[in-house]
Amino acid sequence: MCGITHLEATVEKVLVSSCLLGQAVRYDGGHNLMESDVVRTWLEQGRIVAICPECAGGLQTPRPPAERVGQRILTAQGEDVTHAFSLGADLALKLAQQEGIKVAVLKARSPSCGNQQIYDGRFTKQLIAGQGLTAEKLCAAGITVFNEFELVAAAAYIAKLEAGAV
Repeated sequence: MCGITHLEATVEKVLVSSCLLGQAVRYDGGHNLMESDVVRTWLEQGRIVAICPECAGGLQTPRPPAERVGQRILTAQGEDVTHAFSLGADLALKLAQQEGIKVAVLKARSPSCGNQQIYDGRFTKQLIAGQGLTAEKLCAAGITVFNEFELVAAAAYIAKLEAGAV
């Protein structure tokens, strides 16, 4: 085998919101299970690393709904839960960095995980452009964040990463 170099194929791991995998960690005690061939394949390949940043930050399930208001996260009753959300975001980032993760699929519109839109902070179900705290921290660290409606794009991006095209 003189002169031949063998390169091991890189299998990119994906950080995924636990609620999207069917874990009952939503604020209301529910989940947001994704029924997807992409996710099933990732699970079979051992790519998925799951986390709920809100639970990781110490919040209970169920818990009062919360929305992002500037740099703070407040419940509908006005309780400031920013510290728990920030701690959870830090733990998610640390986990992603430990696992060498470059891609995350997080829950859309969440004050923690939303990657494009979040609720406006008035608890009226109105969306605004913005990111949740975890998505913001992951993006700032160079991790590409998708939501559950962008699985095809996430899979395509991972294929490019593995091909060395990114």
